[in-house]
Amino acid sequence: MSEPDWLVWAREIQATAQTGLAFTRDPYDAERYHALQRLAARIMAAHTAADLTRIEALFEAEGGYASPKVGVRGAVFDQAGRVLMVRETADQGRWTLPGGWAEVNQTPAESVVREVFEESGYHVRPVKLAAVWDRARQRHPPAPYSVVRLFFVCALEGGEATTSLETSAIGWFAEDALPADLSLGRVLPNQVARMFAHWRDPALPTDFD
Repeated sequence: MSEPDWLVWAREIQATAQTGLAFTRDPYDAERYHALQRLAARIMAAHTAADLTRIEALFEAEGGYASPKVGVRGAVFDQAGRVLMVRETADQGRWTLPGGWAEVNQTPAESVVREVFEESGYHVRPVKLAAVWDRARQRHPPAPYSVVRLFFVCALEGGEATTSLETSAIGWFAEDALPADLSLGRVLPNQVARMFAHWRDPALPTDFD
């Protein structure tokens, strides 16, 4: 699943408009940047089932210099060599490695600890930054924003399986018995496979791009 040209172009138009609005002091330029922002929203709405008003509101809420959003995912393994996965309440209840957006005033490692606990009830300790992957380059389904995800291999420290508002089930899975219904917007089968590889061989270099 490679991203279509229209999505790449629309994202670039939106980023140009957002950055322009952050720095311009000319009201006429600001009007032009707002027009570009609306154009990017119309392009996305025309090629997806998303509501135009919602896309415009999302773009207008973004401010400052346009840069990729940062997400984190935790690959937690138990003593049997199984990986922890959670069933999201969103995305039709599909399975994923626990994670989410990195938080302001938290390091990425602190963010993944928080996300794993909030989504699964388990306390973990990050032991390795296994991958830094650009969402688009990894061939996830198309998305309106540019996203970079940091994948951490984590050691299990304690806690117990506890669902949350974001998760409806929690499970441990062997490499040859992963759930078929993965949330592909969050994690891909080859990414989970790479986490198993990093867990087995901690000396592997960090993957990137």
